[in-house]
Order: sequence, then C-alpha cells, then structure tokens
Amino acid sequence: MKKIAIIITLVICFVLFGTFWNIVSQGYDRQNQVILFIKKILPSHLLRDIKKTIFFIPDLKEKNRVLELQVKKFEQGLNGELFEKKILKSNLDRKFEVKEFFLPFPRLDLRLGWAATENSKRAHYLEIINDKVLVISGLGQTIYFDKKNINLEKLGQKEISNNIDEFLVSQNFELIGIRDLFYDDGYVYISLQHKDSNGYTINIYRSEYNLKRLTFKPFFSINEYWDKYNVFSGGRLELFDKNKILFSVGFAKNYEAPQDKNSLLGKIISIDKLTKDFQIESYGHRNPQGLSYLKEKDVIINTEHGPFGGDEINLNFLYDNFQDKNYGWPISSTGKPYPNEKKIFEKNNWLTKTHKEQGFVEPLKSYSPAIGISEVVSLRKENKINLYVASLRAGSIYILEMSENLKKILREERLFFKEQRIRDLKYDEELDLFFAIFSYTPSIAVIKNLN
Repeated sequence: MKKIAIIITLVICFVLFGTFWNIVSQGYDRQNQVILFIKKILPSHLLRDIKKTIFFIPDLKEKNRVLELQVKKFEQGLNGELFEKKILKSNLDRKFEVKEFFLPFPRLDLRLGWAATENSKRAHYLEIINDKVLVISGLGQTIYFDKKNINLEKLGQKEISNNIDEFLVSQNFELIGIRDLFYDDGYVYISLQHKDSNGYTINIYRSEYNLKRLTFKPFFSINEYWDKYNVFSGGRLELFDKNKILFSVGFAKNYEAPQDKNSLLGKIISIDKLTKDFQIESYGHRNPQGLSYLKEKDVIINTEHGPFGGDEINLNFLYDNFQDKNYGWPISSTGKPYPNEKKIFEKNNWLTKTHKEQGFVEPLKSYSPAIGISEVVSLRKENKINLYVASLRAGSIYILEMSENLKKILREERLFFKEQRIRDLKYDEELDLFFAIFSYTPSIAVIKNLN
C-alpha cells in the first residue's frame, strides 16, 4: 500500500509540475479548461514568482532556446531556411505535414504586451500571386519567393524595394503598422495604419505589381481619426464581386460609431476599384480580423474579435435583401466587457440581451474563451464547403464543415500548433496546401493535409 501511495503521490506531483510549467512558460493550450481554471484562481504575480524560483532553470533553458533560434534566423538572412518539419494530428486524428521556414522580420514580443504599439509593427502578412508568394512585414518590408521552393531546404527569398517609408516621410505620417496585404488584377493593395496631426487612422494604398519595386499610392481613405492608439482598427482586404474589393474597419474604441451609418468605423464596406465609390455591406462590428467572399453562395464571411470572450464568425448572405445587416456591437455580444469598460456598458444596458432579441444578426459561431480569431478561408472541396479559421491566442486552425446552405456546422476539427500565433492564412489551389504566418519566430508555415 505504501508503494502505491508513493507512486500516486509522484504521479500527482509530476502532473502538477507539468501543469504549472505549462502555465508559467506561456506554452499551454489556451483552450485547455483545466489549465485555464487553475490560472484563473492563481494571481499572475504568484505565477511570475514561481517562474523565477521553482522553474528558474527550465525558464532559462527556454529563453536560451528562443535566443538561439533568433540568432540562427538573423544569420541566415534572406535564405528562408527550413528549420522545422513535423507531422501533426488534429483532434480527429487527421495527419498534417507542417514545414516552417524563417522570415527575416522582427518577432512578436509578448513581454511588451499583445496590445503594445511596437507589436503593431510585428504583424506580417502574405499573398499568393501566380507562382510567387509575396510577404510584407508590419514595418513595410516586402519580400517574395518561388512557390516551388517549399520542396527545398530554403525558400530563397528576395527583397523588393518599395516607397512606403518615403511616402510616410513626405506626408509627415508615423507608421503604426501594416494591417493586410492583397493582390488582384495586376495590383498589390495594403492597408496601413498611421498617425498624423489629426490622430490615428487606417487607409488603403495600391501599387502595380512589380518584383523590382512597388510604388504605393493612396487608393482609399476612411477620413476618420481617433485620438489614442488601440488594436481595434480592422484592416482586412478581400476580393468581392463586380469589380469591387472588401475592406473591414474596426470600431477604434468609438462606441457610438458601429451603429452610425455616417461613420465607417465598425463596418465592412465594398469599394469599386475604378471609381473608388464605396457601400456599407454590414455594420455593428467590433474588430473584423478575417474576410472571405464565397461567390457561389453570395455570402461574405467575416471573423471578429469579441470583448472578454465572444470571438465571432459571421455570415452576410447578400441575396437576403430584407435583413438589416447589423451585427450588434456594442449593444450585443456573446462576450463580456473588460473591467475598464464595465461602466459604459452598465450605463447603456449593453450586452444584456442576445443578438436575436435585439434584432441583430446572430453569429454562426462564437468562441469563449476567446481564441484570438484571425483570418478565415472558405473552400469548396469534394462537394463540401469548409471554413478554415486561424487563431492567435489558441494557436490553431479550426476546420468547420458546413451544410450546403451554410446555416449549420456539421463537423468541427482543430489543428493545434503549440506556442504559435497564426496571423495570416492563404490556400494555394495548385499545390493543395496552406501558407500561414506564424508570429513568434516569425516564420512561413506550409501546411499539407496528408489524408
């Protein structure tokens, strides 16, 4: 009996040790309910103290590992070297091959806080253009590589000069960060957040596609500003129907704007590429982070960050002309207000009723705890329509198999990448695989379904 008791005690200690290390190392699955519960009842200062004392040596080893990886990334320059190759299984046991190649850009630094201004310049994006992959850093550096190089030991990245810094200086603008990269019909588009004498804003710029130099010019301005930096700017770009593109704009912490049709904050708009005339396609958004247009169903699919919990996937069926395309923010959300927002929500009696009770469009799905939802890709494959939803906080790609009318989720699958934040996601039809941006190293990930 004593031996059994000792073994049980050792097993419990081992499990507790592993659980605590996962928490203090920040390498835990942020959707693991057990770990989230333990973290909720333990003060953050206690976790920091545990990390500095009990886990001093493991923590030091982890820091050294990250530092060595950063040195290796710096030394390899623009080679885009392959540094990780592995097979991952989803929660449904499907196998995926994952390759990681270095990007020569600054890594996300969570010691500064995920909402830090500096980290705004460490959000990187990619676009597939024929046989090339174009990548832009949060600071505006542009590189590309040949798609076929994913089968080699290095991508052979090449830098493209651009006029982003020159343009910003000439206008006396301060760069806050690139918010998306998009290509269509011979043009490269970027959304860019900047600060000037009026405050902060986000606009679209466009350049003819040229692998020697990209010369961006103003394409579309929202003509609205906010006083203080925040992370609620939106900025996604996507191809739309009838010679138009889609543009998502966050609410920029202006709580009145999302319900005000005279403002573009908290909206998803379509913009004519020739005339630059725009139209509001939906409103009542908080911070739309992903956009996809499924032409055959005439539906705009968007993902957006909720408040404390309540990340959403929303569908806008454009053929439904009778429904007001209002998604409820800040009146309704499946999430809760942050502590510093409670007074304004209590004063206005917001977040007390469901979307449906208020006459708003219900989300297809909401996630609580929040997954840090990011890009969404919609695909029809093998007579099935699937949504691939990337996430930052949860470090995962969620695969949602949809009914034919897109009104019901038939199956959900999760592919989890430990210690990653997935910023951008693109599907390549020719190679039948996904390209993704992982923020921590950062890296280009190539993800292939092996089933």
